[in-house]
Amino acid sequence: MSRSLSLWISACLGVLPMAVFAQSMDMQNMQNMPGMVMPPATDTPAPTHDQHDAAPTKEDAQHATMDHSGHDMSSMPGMAGTEAKVLPPNDHVPPPSPQSVPHDMTPAQMNAMMQMDDNASLGMFTLDRLERSRSTSGDYATSWEAEGWYGNAINRLWLKTEGERDSSGTQDGRVEALWSHAFASFWDWQLGARHDFGQGPDRQWLAAGVEGLAPYWFETQATFYVGEEGRTALRLETSYDMRFTQRLILTPQVELNFYGKDDPRRGISSGLSNVEAGMRLRYEFSRKFAPYVGVNWTRRFGSFNDMPGVPEVHARETTWVAGVRIWL
Repeated sequence: MSRSLSLWISACLGVLPMAVFAQSMDMQNMQNMPGMVMPPATDTPAPTHDQHDAAPTKEDAQHATMDHSGHDMSSMPGMAGTEAKVLPPNDHVPPPSPQSVPHDMTPAQMNAMMQMDDNASLGMFTLDRLERSRSTSGDYATSWEAEGWYGNAINRLWLKTEGERDSSGTQDGRVEALWSHAFASFWDWQLGARHDFGQGPDRQWLAAGVEGLAPYWFETQATFYVGEEGRTALRLETSYDMRFTQRLILTPQVELNFYGKDDPRRGISSGLSNVEAGMRLRYEFSRKFAPYVGVNWTRRFGSFNDMPGVPEVHARETTWVAGVRIWL
C-alpha cells in the first residue's frame, strides 16, 4: 500500500514540470499576438498538495506542442491590433468641370427663362355674347359683344365691339380702341377712340373713362365721349355674377346711355337716351365655353319716327335670347 502511494506521487511530480512549461509557452505566444498584451505576472504561492489539479490528458499535451504562430485572430471582435485601418477605394463620380456650369445671367434673362415675370405681357379674348334674339313684336336679330386685350398688369391695349344685326342689315354697332393704365387695385384708367356704325351716319368719338371691380364684385364701366360738332355722351354699365353652383351662373346687367344733343338720324335723343336691362343664365361646361339663355328689356326715350329718313325704333321692347359665351 505505501509502495503504490509512493509510485503515484513520483509520477505526478514527474509530469508537473511538463504541464507548467507548456502553459508558460502558451502564455508567451498569446502575449506576442496583436491586441493580447497581458499584464505582468505576479508571484503567487506554490500550490499545496491538496490544490494540485488532475494530471494532464493526452489531448492537452498535443495542444501544448501545436504551433500557434500562423494563427490570425485580428478579425475576431476585440482582437484588432493597433495597425492603421484600410479605407475603401475612392471611386465616386468626380464633380463636373467648370465649363459645364451655366454662365451668369441678368435678371431679365432669368425671367425670360423661368417665365415667372410678374410684369410679363399676356393677352385674352372674350366673346361675351353671341346670341340670337326674338322680340315681342316678332323681329329676329343677331347680337354680339366681344373684347380683347394685350399687355401686362399695369398697361394694356383694349379692343371692344358691340352691335346688333337683323334681316335689313346692321342696326347699331360700335368699335373701341382703348389704352388702359392701372391706378388702383382692380381699377384702370382708359383713354382711346370709338367708332359708331349702322343705320344713319357713322360717328367718331374720343373716349376717357374708368373700368374696374366695385365693392361686392360688381363689374363697372363709366366712359365719357366727345365727338364731332360738339357732341358728348356718357355710358354707364354694371353687371354681377350670381353663382348658384360652380357652373350655373346668373348674370344681371344694366346699361344707361346719355347724350348731350339730339341725333335724329341715329335715333338718339338728348339726356337719357335709352336704358337696357337683362338677365342671362349660363352653364359653364368649362371656363372657355358656356351656352346661355336670357331675357332683355329696352326702354328708349324720345321719338323721331315721324321724321323722314329716321330709322324706326320701338320705345319699349322685350327680347328673348339664346347664345354662347367663349373665352380664349
